[in-house]
Amino acid sequence: MTKYVFVTGGVVSSLGKGIASASLAAILESRGLKVTLIKLDPYLNVDPGTMSPFQHGEVFVTDDGAETDLDLGHYERFITTRMRRNNNFTAGQVYKSVLEKERRGDYLGKTVQVIPHVTNEIQEFVRRGAENVDVAIVEIGGTVGDIESLPFLEAVRQMSLKLGPQHTAFVHLTYVPYIAAAGELKTKPTQHTVQKLREIGIQPDVLLCRADREVPSDEREKISLFTNVAAHGVISMWDVDTIYKVPRLLHEQGMDELICMKLQLLTRPADLRRWDHLVHEVMHPQAEVTIAMCGKYTDLSDSYKSLNEALRHAGIHHHARVCIEYVDSETLNPQTAAQLERFDAILVPGGFGKRGIEGKICAAQYAREHGVPYLGICLGMQVATIEYARHVAGLADANSTEFEPQTPHPVIALIDEWQDRDGTIQKRHANSDLGGTMRLGAQSSDVKSGTLAHRIYGSVVTERHRHRYEANEHYLERLQQAGLLISAITQREQLTEIVELPQTQHPWFVGVQFHPEFKSTPWDGHPLFISYIQAALDRQARRSAAPLERAAA
Repeated sequence: MTKYVFVTGGVVSSLGKGIASASLAAILESRGLKVTLIKLDPYLNVDPGTMSPFQHGEVFVTDDGAETDLDLGHYERFITTRMRRNNNFTAGQVYKSVLEKERRGDYLGKTVQVIPHVTNEIQEFVRRGAENVDVAIVEIGGTVGDIESLPFLEAVRQMSLKLGPQHTAFVHLTYVPYIAAAGELKTKPTQHTVQKLREIGIQPDVLLCRADREVPSDEREKISLFTNVAAHGVISMWDVDTIYKVPRLLHEQGMDELICMKLQLLTRPADLRRWDHLVHEVMHPQAEVTIAMCGKYTDLSDSYKSLNEALRHAGIHHHARVCIEYVDSETLNPQTAAQLERFDAILVPGGFGKRGIEGKICAAQYAREHGVPYLGICLGMQVATIEYARHVAGLADANSTEFEPQTPHPVIALIDEWQDRDGTIQKRHANSDLGGTMRLGAQSSDVKSGTLAHRIYGSVVTERHRHRYEANEHYLERLQQAGLLISAITQREQLTEIVELPQTQHPWFVGVQFHPEFKSTPWDGHPLFISYIQAALDRQARRSAAPLERAAA
């Protein structure tokens, strides 16, 4: 029978419930348990797919094509279990399901209410996501006290009552602020948020006290007294310089042992040696490269969370620190592009909308003309294609119909039909709903032999997608005649998956239509990013050697 750990948050948002949940899962997995994680989001959107990155951060995509909360990316990077559609659901999905049942008459004429109908539906969603595992860690988004999260809290309270105390545990993440003027940590916000949680009917078994420094034992004893949580259940979770230190931090304070005792789980001791090795690699790099990330969501790093981590994972593989500098694509033009010369590589990430597009095209042009390693992801591949069409293939004013519907050369366009990963045919048009109408999830394509892509991936590439527009197949021959390599194409629709420049012309220039960052882990990295960081290191070495060669001459 599956055991459940419910993780809630208090005082303020963005304290790190996702990292805490993933870290606990990692420790339990190291003890030999099969673990999964589920994220409950109390907003009314059906999924985060139509939400601005400034509102929600990145949208993570699973193999089965679900657009989900970015915390699922943390989950996949910390444990071996792969996330799927059932690992994330929203209040919007719950209410949608309840209303569909009401319309069908499933409730047999009863008055449909939050209790029991909505709370029962939440419990059913949770059970569905927790099938076939030993422990399911269920993270409830938002903050205790928010009106929208009340049905979720009530649902898990009911689950705890039905399942019994040996099958459920509650972990509450709270904030202990340091007041500089007083020179001390303040426990009152924690006391209040636990009081609010207990009013709902939930008594936490563990308190994770977030602070910018370690919470002293006397403060933890005070918190224990006022919250009715055992002293050994009040755990200090201070700021660390890498998130990969968190599993060790929690383990050393006995959190996993406490959870195992509460859930009556008999397991082997935790083995965190690979985490210790990972932290050592992160903290002791032997080299450093700097990447220019040319995007338009540069004010919020969470917009590119998986991408940032994938670059750092590749750096770990090369024993190198990867420094990422954000370059606002709206500031790039032919007159300002020279600022990119100082970087070891250039990356243009995905995105939507016209704003900043000409700057991204400018970044691709600079990388192509100056031999700077270039990686274009999703939209980054599309702008590289547009740039090549304009300046090499002779297609003046080439563009995407997303940005210029009347462009004379739509080298990027809306493709109205494609085959989904399960074999079903999907259709879309300009007036389709925005939500859930993109090419989503893991799909495979054949890779052309003799290309850089083939050296990286082999003969088949399988990656996750999230996009609406595609390279226009009617221009592929013209672009290839001009020298652009189309190194991977889908079998049925002939949709472009990877473009590159021949290495006789450029040391490393690749654009991919998919999102490889979603499959990167700190243990294995990702072959595309590993190759890209190697190219950045090679450029750095060439530049360092150039003055010596000139001096010798």
